[in-house]
Amino acid sequence: MANIAFIGLGNMGGPMAANLVKAGHKVTGFDLVEASREAAKAKGVSIVHHAADAVKTAEIVITMLPAGKHVLSVWKEVMPVVGKNTLMIDCSTIDVESARHAHGQAALAKLPSVDAPVSGGTGGATNATLTFMCGGEEAAFAAAKPILEAMGKKIVHCGGAGAGQAAKICNNMILGISMIAVCEGFTLGEKLGLSHQALFDVASTSSGQCWSLTTYCPVPGPVPTSPANNEYKPGFAAALMLKDLRLAQEAAKSSGATTPLGGHAESIYEAFEKEGHGGTDFSGIIHYLRMMAKT
Repeated sequence: MANIAFIGLGNMGGPMAANLVKAGHKVTGFDLVEASREAAKAKGVSIVHHAADAVKTAEIVITMLPAGKHVLSVWKEVMPVVGKNTLMIDCSTIDVESARHAHGQAALAKLPSVDAPVSGGTGGATNATLTFMCGGEEAAFAAAKPILEAMGKKIVHCGGAGAGQAAKICNNMILGISMIAVCEGFTLGEKLGLSHQALFDVASTSSGQCWSLTTYCPVPGPVPTSPANNEYKPGFAAALMLKDLRLAQEAAKSSGATTPLGGHAESIYEAFEKEGHGGTDFSGIIHYLRMMAKT
């Protein structure tokens, strides 16, 4: 079993660290928020009060942080302290350039590194069913995979440095667009007198089928486990979807890709957040579409 430092014990990082403890690893954690530290401590994570203290004896360092600037800052802080050959894994969702910069920091320190953003939301983090999209050298990925398997069910090597982040933002752009499309279908169906169940029964078994419909249906009833049946509590918050759509648009601009639907999805989620719904599950965008129909 490994000695692991886990920095960032929030809604995703906390349950992920707890699953590493369940798998028998020794986990030392740090977070700026006291409530997050206490929750992780209750799950068996040893808590320290500085990131540098968490990594001193670690064989593996995992970060789960809000943005690229936080990852780069923490990696810069801990690099002088970590031991030789310590594996650096970042599970945050950040921009591709920051991810590549982090890999560069690790390379200068002669440390193996992997960018490994996740998909699956808080439910996946709790149940250890996350998908990890990984970027980095083959040897670093091979070393990271057994650790990631304690927190997820599908581990994919997407390519070199930053490839995991690239896959994540492409995937979530597809997800954001498809959720809006599904919500538009249901709001149109409502106007035309279709029941939610009737539309679901047709679309889920025909050409309209997609994950946003069959697993995360945005109306109560057809899929009992979807957030729609729990007052749209996340899940995956609309603010996080907006973050990923913004990252996708930044990447599209820098790479010269054309993503008009991704841009439109970003503007719709931005308006939803400005209405005060950033903490609502992203499938709650159906409320915004209904509101727009009344104006």
